[in-house]
Amino acid sequence: MNSKLLQNIGIGEIDPAYFIITLLVISLGLLIYIIVTNLKIKKLTNKYEIFMSGKDGKSLENVIAKRFSQVDELIARDAKKDVMLKEIQENLLTVYQKVGIVKYDAFNEMGGKLSFALAMLDKENTGFVLNAMHSREGCYTYIKEIIKGESFIVLGEEEKIAVEKAISVDNFME
Repeated sequence: MNSKLLQNIGIGEIDPAYFIITLLVISLGLLIYIIVTNLKIKKLTNKYEIFMSGKDGKSLENVIAKRFSQVDELIARDAKKDVMLKEIQENLLTVYQKVGIVKYDAFNEMGGKLSFALAMLDKENTGFVLNAMHSREGCYTYIKEIIKGESFIVLGEEEKIAVEKAISVDNFME
């Protein structure tokens, strides 16, 4: 069977049955695509109707406005927390963070290591060393200033060890 139309198109040698079958397969594919697309649209429409049920444009606008105000509140709280964190970080620079303590017997006749040297330093190794010497007559306490790990007053052996422990932040108690 020869068709003038197919010959004019340039596919006159092809059997028209093959051409018709090809068109039917393409049509069937398009039909399946349309059905799948319609099912997806139906699901989306159902979800939209559930979302919009009981709501009109005004109430939906109120819900959205409420959410935006909540977001604004969260942003304001976050800004306050940033300021508080900055203050905390600044305060941490002056807080005593490093501790070193040495217990010792100040006098040979006393036992139990009741005397101690306590060094407390900040991040810059500035602070003080407190020396408490316990004897039978009483307890004597001395404090010496430490600036950047150094003292302008001569330190006793136990005081030096306490300062070194605080600087190195090793085992702070002996």
